[in-house]
Amino acid sequence: MADKFLKIAYIGGGSRAWARKLMCDLAISEDITGEVRLYDIDKGAANDNRAIGNKISEMAEGGKKWNYVAVDDIDNALKGCDAVIISVMPGTLDEMASDVDVPMSYGIYQPVGDTVGAGGYLRAMRCVPMFRFFAAKIRENCPSAWVINYTNPMTICTRTLYEEFPDIKAFGCCHEVFGTQELLAAALKDVCGIEAESRDEIKVDVCGINHFTWITKAYYKDIDLFEVFEKFSDKYAGKGFCANGKKEAWLSNVFDCGNCIKFELFRRYGVIPAAGDRHLSEFMPQKWFLESPETALEKWKFALTPVSWRRQDLKERLQETKDILSGKKIVKLGKSGEEGVKQLKALFGSDGFVTNINMPNKGQMKGYPTGAIVETNGLFGLNGITPLLANPLPDEVNSLVLRHVYNQEAFIKAAFRKSIDKVFAVYVNDPQVASLDFSAAREMFDKMVANTEKYLKGYWF
Repeated sequence: MADKFLKIAYIGGGSRAWARKLMCDLAISEDITGEVRLYDIDKGAANDNRAIGNKISEMAEGGKKWNYVAVDDIDNALKGCDAVIISVMPGTLDEMASDVDVPMSYGIYQPVGDTVGAGGYLRAMRCVPMFRFFAAKIRENCPSAWVINYTNPMTICTRTLYEEFPDIKAFGCCHEVFGTQELLAAALKDVCGIEAESRDEIKVDVCGINHFTWITKAYYKDIDLFEVFEKFSDKYAGKGFCANGKKEAWLSNVFDCGNCIKFELFRRYGVIPAAGDRHLSEFMPQKWFLESPETALEKWKFALTPVSWRRQDLKERLQETKDILSGKKIVKLGKSGEEGVKQLKALFGSDGFVTNINMPNKGQMKGYPTGAIVETNGLFGLNGITPLLANPLPDEVNSLVLRHVYNQEAFIKAAFRKSIDKVFAVYVNDPQVASLDFSAAREMFDKMVANTEKYLKGYWF
């Protein structure tokens, strides 16, 4: 049987990391082949990705299965595509520095700053015009295409696509749940001496919104992992545990954490948070976990990610690109651990499967607004995704999650009305920003808007 030929448009990918994961997964995938059209406002980045993509494809067993082309025009990239992947940076690291550093000068600390909180909402202001444009172009050029969004803030970006083009077939992908499956596998080994072959053997029921998702059930075969995790969290609460096996890794790697917030919230509420502690902390009141950077690191075992680190990381990735292009470094083929290609294969005829997915609420989360983007399990099959009914969260957790859902929905309304004052009303209601008095919050907001003004002109004012 011949491989299914797919036309994929990749919007963005200039930072290379997500693009290379996709390229490796496509190269080793079975049953599909085709063309990937690369569109990026940085044409040099698109050309580099084209060269690297074709190098990776030629390394695959049986020779080249995928052809990568760099496209100057978004219409040509999207025309007649079967699938669209969006992975963009809304602005530059200069804007992200403002998103993080200005709030810090007011005593608001953000380990990430890309989803909620002061930084998350300023980033969202930059994203909405872009995603309205993407949705309009998809409606014009490939209205039946499946659209995968990897860009944060995941919820608002995906919600914007649907608000602009209600019939779009879009979903958001995030790997935070995967990390918690790996932690549960580590707990199983630590408590029971049983080693799972892969995280896929850890079956979970998830419910919530992106980066604030909760696991309500978890099993390994016939073992209830909630009982296991209770013993595990009692053992490591306060001390911390890294699933990668590195002792106190949070002291040397800004992306690692000791999972102490996860343990604390499980012990409070009886359900397991499914995101990393850096993200979880930003959804909570300021004093809970982010009173100071020192408290975060010493008590809760996670560090803030400074933009200086991101600048150095980008510099190293750009050097890696040069090394790959020159032949100094060879990309190693192997599974990335992401599920985008597996999802595409299921949608175009391969085996169906269940995974966590960000999609509009159609009743899969009862008691939540219809149309709001929620994260639950979904069944992928031929040309369709069926969101699965989630187990309800405890009321005290619902009160935490719903505050953000209504804030995000209010933000979308304000953004489509292009009302900065309405956006501020959302911004000041965020649990982190609410630690300030109203006038200080407005002053901080105005500074942040001024710092990102060039990405807001022509839409917001």
